[in-house]
Amino acid sequence: MTVAKRPGPAARLYDRATARQQRLPEARCDIRVEHGLAVPARDGVTLVTDHYFPVGQQGRGTVLIRTPYGRGLPINADARLFAGQGYHVVVQSCRGTFGSGGRFMGLSNEMDDGQDAVAWLRRQPWFDGRLATYGASAVGWTQWALLMDPPPELRTSIIIAGMHDVGRFAWPAGAMRVYDLLTWARAIGVQERFGVLGVLAVFSLAARLNAPTVAGLPFAAAAERSLKNRAPWFGEMLSHPDLSDPFWEPYNACAALEKVQVPVRLATGWQDVMLPQTMRQYEVLRERGLDVSLTVGPWIHQVTVVGGNGELAGENLDWLAEHLAGAPVTRRRQAVRFQVTGTGEWREHAAWPPPATEQVHFLHPGGLLTERQVPQGDSSFVYDPGDPTPTVGGPLLDRSAGVHDNRSLEQRADVLTFTTAPILDELEIIGTPVVELDHATDNPHADLFVRLCDVDPKGRSHNVTEAFLRLEPTENGPVRLELDPCAHRLAPGHRLRLQVSGGSFPHYLRNEGTGAQPGTGVRLAPCTHTVHHGRSRVILPVAQPVAGP
Repeated sequence: MTVAKRPGPAARLYDRATARQQRLPEARCDIRVEHGLAVPARDGVTLVTDHYFPVGQQGRGTVLIRTPYGRGLPINADARLFAGQGYHVVVQSCRGTFGSGGRFMGLSNEMDDGQDAVAWLRRQPWFDGRLATYGASAVGWTQWALLMDPPPELRTSIIIAGMHDVGRFAWPAGAMRVYDLLTWARAIGVQERFGVLGVLAVFSLAARLNAPTVAGLPFAAAAERSLKNRAPWFGEMLSHPDLSDPFWEPYNACAALEKVQVPVRLATGWQDVMLPQTMRQYEVLRERGLDVSLTVGPWIHQVTVVGGNGELAGENLDWLAEHLAGAPVTRRRQAVRFQVTGTGEWREHAAWPPPATEQVHFLHPGGLLTERQVPQGDSSFVYDPGDPTPTVGGPLLDRSAGVHDNRSLEQRADVLTFTTAPILDELEIIGTPVVELDHATDNPHADLFVRLCDVDPKGRSHNVTEAFLRLEPTENGPVRLELDPCAHRLAPGHRLRLQVSGGSFPHYLRNEGTGAQPGTGVRLAPCTHTVHHGRSRVILPVAQPVAGP
């Protein structure tokens, strides 16, 4: 039998400091914690679980957090925060992590294990039949996995930068997201031995650790050696590029978007790796008429998952109070709240995207981007997989993610740029930009990478949004790429720039140019890309001006 304990003085001091910094409400009650509860899964595996609960008052419902990241910081801080507001909080380590039985296989067991966790909750005398789920990143995936068969007790879910389709995350556009998956595999591999500091070290050193691995040929063998056979799930994901393969069924919770019936709160960042899936979740839930909230900040993934610099914690408490505890609403915000990058200004709207008009810019010879179409002309570059076009910032899992100066990238011979004249009035791009290229290659095995940048008067080129696509071998001709959604303002005197290149390495698995099965190739073949200017264009969603009183 476990003994309920009060959190120690260090934890209480941390909670008070965090509450002051993030301007959170004071705790309503004292709390206790039962550590190391044994929760049985259907196959006999034990899932280790902690239970946080309020003292001296009736509970306001239960928050379930199922995580592969351990039950310590930062998750236990969220658990104490919620318990201090009167909720029971259950934090469970996923299979194969932090004392839970079984083997960790890349989160492939979460649909069944989540249901077994709820079955255990139903047997607890303190469970009052009101349930919420909460968590970020992979803890978002555990929520969507549970929502494949939503428990009748569920009242709401708070999903922060979490995927619903692991396969689509691993293979987002025909090429594996190798840098992020390698980084994550390394972090999972060290977290139990070296704790939070070990994980932070992996993220800090990711580029150095990954460099020899991603350069190795064949890549599958290099990855296996680098990971020391501790992440067999990585090799299995690499060897299954076809997302219709039954292998991906335990990783696919797309149907949950159609099954959930309760209010859902979503959050992500404009430079977060989970932005596309979070926006897809919002789109489907809103189309179904559900009560769905969306917050998007200027964050990378590492910031979003620890609370968006404090922007999210208060909103999460308000959401739980309304949708789990049934408290009266004291502050009603619009359904969508986002920051416009380039300004720091937060906006609220009833829905995403807000009203916009299309503005079209055409590619010209000499690297110009104008609203005037030209009938002919073309630009070419050679992509050499022996010297692949490098990744510079953007949506990555480590601290190198986010907005960077792209000038060194744009000086490479394998990167085309097309730039507008300095804009006279401010330009707000809010929505999903599209790039259409009349494009051809002399090698049928090729990739395209496009990026929009904001070029300031000093010539610094900062990335705003991007898209990657592995082309089909027969795909010569018009190519349409939808970039990640964005909300960005270019100030007067700034210029908009389009980058076009043949890859982003090591963000995506290098296209060796030979058509070999992913991870098996040992030969490299270059590719010449040609962009015909006449029909090639950028389509911008430009925000409509707000009407005056």
